[in-house]
Amino acid sequence: MSENKVEGMMGVTMDKIRDMIDVNTIIGNPITTNDGTTIIPVSKVTYGFASGGSDFPNKKFEQKDLFGGGSGAGITISPVAFLVINKDDIKLLQVESFNGAIDRIIALTPDIVNKITSAIKKRKEKKSESKQESTPEV
Repeated sequence: MSENKVEGMMGVTMDKIRDMIDVNTIIGNPITTNDGTTIIPVSKVTYGFASGGSDFPNKKFEQKDLFGGGSGAGITISPVAFLVINKDDIKLLQVESFNGAIDRIIALTPDIVNKITSAIKKRKEKKSESKQESTPEV
């Protein structure tokens, strides 16, 4: 039994798509600025493909079948965010506007956690300093 020509065509199409898409397409190569800030682009990749075909019997040449087929693929690469890394700060800068309140809350969560953690740390430091000042030395 000979190889299914449609499967062969689909295999070639998938191999070509695989060649075009790799991890560096989604998470880009880091870019480092003069001040030490590192910027990493993040993209969304959408792709699809279709293929099909058929073997037609040939009455004129009984030994050979005629094959008709086609395939196609489409790829879209859209930047969605940039990961910005400073010495002591990491931020995700979203390229597209937020789709709703939940997206906005998720994006702001790291900043809110950092601010709360910083406030708690400062409060503990003040309490520690005030205890040391009020404790008489022996």
